[in-house]
Amino acid sequence: MPETRQIVMPGDPIDLGGLKPRNGLFKCGNAQYCSEYFGVVQKSEQFVDVVPFAGPYIPRRGDKVIGKVIEVGPSTWTVDINSPYMSMLHMNDTPWRVTTGDLKRALSVGDYVYAKVMTLNEIKESWLTLKDVGLRKLEGGHIVSIAAPKVPRIIGKGGTMVNTIKEATQTRIVIGQNGVIWLDGSPENVMVAIEAIKMVESEAHTTGLTDRVTAFLKERKGDAVGNTK
Repeated sequence: MPETRQIVMPGDPIDLGGLKPRNGLFKCGNAQYCSEYFGVVQKSEQFVDVVPFAGPYIPRRGDKVIGKVIEVGPSTWTVDINSPYMSMLHMNDTPWRVTTGDLKRALSVGDYVYAKVMTLNEIKESWLTLKDVGLRKLEGGHIVSIAAPKVPRIIGKGGTMVNTIKEATQTRIVIGQNGVIWLDGSPENVMVAIEAIKMVESEAHTTGLTDRVTAFLKERKGDAVGNTK
């Protein structure tokens, strides 16, 4: 059985061990911090976070997200970013030269974009931008969604987890901080990559996960992964 990380409930005290509190903790005493969520304690070299098991994506300024165009207006696109809050993309915040009323020439309903949350208003409605390095319309590929709180585990420390999956499956992977993931490669390899991602999502609260995912990918390699001849 995989070893389980420390699971906490809202209000449970957290032993910082000399580290700094960051996400998912609140001060509940003179020098005491408690958990905001039902989730797992995650410690890095400097910080302690509590990662919730579930919950909607709440946009934050600077987040890079994958969104689906659901409506085209005269000068803006409405984009679903897997959040309870509305998100918009204005034609001036794209790299394309489009005119009012001609937005479908650049993006139509059903298209996906890799964008950045530029601004938020007081009710958490967000405006997106495509004007930054790497941001773009996502052509082709496959889309899979996971719980947004599990995204840091999919990426791994220093990108180790996602890079392991990319290299083993020879796929291109773009991860939105809203829990939407885009993959591109051969259908067989993409399916193996999705299986690995779902494995990380379901076992995110355990330790030794990178080793188990690596073993899983090696096992599946004979079936599909790496067969490019």
